[in-house]
Amino acid sequence: MCTVFDDVILHPKLRSSSGSSLCRDTFAKQTMRWPWSGEDDDPKKGGFSTWVASLKTTDWSTTFTEPRTLIPSLVLTISTIAGARLYKTYLRRIPTVNHIKPDYFRRRSLFGQVTSVGDADNFRLFHTPGGRMAGWGWLPWKRVPTKREDLTKQTLHIRIAGVDAPELAHWGREAQPYSKEALDWLTSLTLNKRVRAYIYRRDQYDRVVAQVYVRRWFFKKDVGLEMLKMGLATVYEAKSGAEFGTAEAQYRAAEDKARDRKVGMWAKPSLIQRLGGASTKAPESPREYKNRHTAADKQKKAG
Repeated sequence: MCTVFDDVILHPKLRSSSGSSLCRDTFAKQTMRWPWSGEDDDPKKGGFSTWVASLKTTDWSTTFTEPRTLIPSLVLTISTIAGARLYKTYLRRIPTVNHIKPDYFRRRSLFGQVTSVGDADNFRLFHTPGGRMAGWGWLPWKRVPTKREDLTKQTLHIRIAGVDAPELAHWGREAQPYSKEALDWLTSLTLNKRVRAYIYRRDQYDRVVAQVYVRRWFFKKDVGLEMLKMGLATVYEAKSGAEFGTAEAQYRAAEDKARDRKVGMWAKPSLIQRLGGASTKAPESPREYKNRHTAADKQKKAG
């Protein structure tokens, strides 16, 4: 005969065929379990229908208001919104002047690397938002391009606010005295350096007029102010469009001091220079130079 204990069939040596057949039938009706299985390992019947039924019986009004569900959801939502806002406000790169929003002017500053200096009072800036803290300069995908073709339509044309440097020779006009010295000085101070530009407005030449600072060791220097101190620029004197921020008085005082010290463009010609024909008159300012050539051009067109 057969003896069944729980799920295991124990049977002694069977002597009759009828008894053996009975044991086989009994064994077939039992479910043989895996030795390490448990009650929870039984196959679930009606999987989809059971899931649908559970949805109908769930109280959704309380499920999403439980702290264990609500708090992680709020944290994730707030973090996502804050991250997107942080990126758009502080980490989004501005490639050209056309990408600057109007409300940025007089409220924001742009940090970047100077890629070229084309004149004595303006240069090209590659915007690197966040600087090294955001990976610029050390992450492989955040490097400032060095090839000219890679910089096309990727830089901002910055015009240094509040100052006017001597004009270089261009458009058939002669160069002003100290124009090359001013260009060389600005190049040595800013080229391939990181600067911060406090932007004021967009001018008629699609340049960004900005007060520019460059860091030297532990101090930051106002580039325009330093040019005035060196006698390599004058205070900007156009009838309109002059931008100083809050530094106009400081700029004018720096120019007056440079005049008194006779440095840079305010220096008097030496004896040898006078013998060579150098003028002893007061130097022509960049504004006077532009006005003179503008008047001459108008006269040519009228004649």
